[in-house]
Amino acid sequence: MEHTPSKDILNGNTADVYFMRTLDILKAEGINPVVTMELFPNRHGVLCGVNEALGLLKTVLPASDSEVWALEEGEAMESKEVILRIKAPYQSFALYETALCGMLAHGSGWATAARACVEAAGNIPVISFGARHVHPNVAAIMDYSAIIGGCKACSSILGAVMTQTAPSGTMPHSLILVMGDTVRATIAFDKHIPESIGRVALVDTFKDEAEESLRVAEALGKRLGSIRLDTPAERGGVTVDLVKEVRARLDLAGYNWVKIFVSGGLDVERIKLFISAGAPVDGFGVGSFISGARPIDFTADIHEIDGRPIAKRGRIPGVTKNPRLKRVL
Repeated sequence: MEHTPSKDILNGNTADVYFMRTLDILKAEGINPVVTMELFPNRHGVLCGVNEALGLLKTVLPASDSEVWALEEGEAMESKEVILRIKAPYQSFALYETALCGMLAHGSGWATAARACVEAAGNIPVISFGARHVHPNVAAIMDYSAIIGGCKACSSILGAVMTQTAPSGTMPHSLILVMGDTVRATIAFDKHIPESIGRVALVDTFKDEAEESLRVAEALGKRLGSIRLDTPAERGGVTVDLVKEVRARLDLAGYNWVKIFVSGGLDVERIKLFISAGAPVDGFGVGSFISGARPIDFTADIHEIDGRPIAKRGRIPGVTKNPRLKRVL
């Protein structure tokens, strides 16, 4: 999906104000050299947000006298590695340093957290469930970043549109509470929701999880694809033993095709615990560990002005070599 910058970004309303003042001064003085700027992270991780940054640069840079080099979305990056290099008349992009750094910082932080969960889970799919933990204006970008990091799907509708995937999620506790019974809610879901959507029953609302699992399995039979365990922390959360018990009871009753999906407060260590203990989990839903990930700070430095090497103190003048960069504009 094409990343189109918003009007507020293009107008500079999201910029640090000193860049707006810098642009005003340079325009008044008639100063507009060709500048080479490089962006790098302060720690290693998964690069994400570069496609959005390129969408902005494509919009604002002149067709001539401009070059952009970058790593690809989703690539591993090292601390202080140059991941984006811009060479263009400075007035064309001076206003957007804040936006470029921010796009990369948050996207890379989310993608890096997602990658850690995916690596911990191995062959078991991880789905991003963190949309409720961030402002709605950035929920889709968070889910996009999670999928760049390796998640198989996400819960938000717009995040799925951005990644050309199907949004994942069936029923919340609220549906079951309003309808008064897990089986009744699951049957209604099966009745009214398109066949293309998997039948996943949430089984921790009213009764014991194993009991609820058997009740919905009996009601839906082969139409039931999975059950989801989301036991709250107040009742101990989802444990290895609980997953094993539910699996055993389903199998003993002949429902061996029903898969088990686990969510609720998952992080890398809890995923590793399930894996190391041999818990028969078929999928993990991860929320705040991804959505609340610390952004990766990015720095933008000028290294050349009209071909002359230059840099602030503490940095090395001239273009920084990185053979992994590819010319993208």
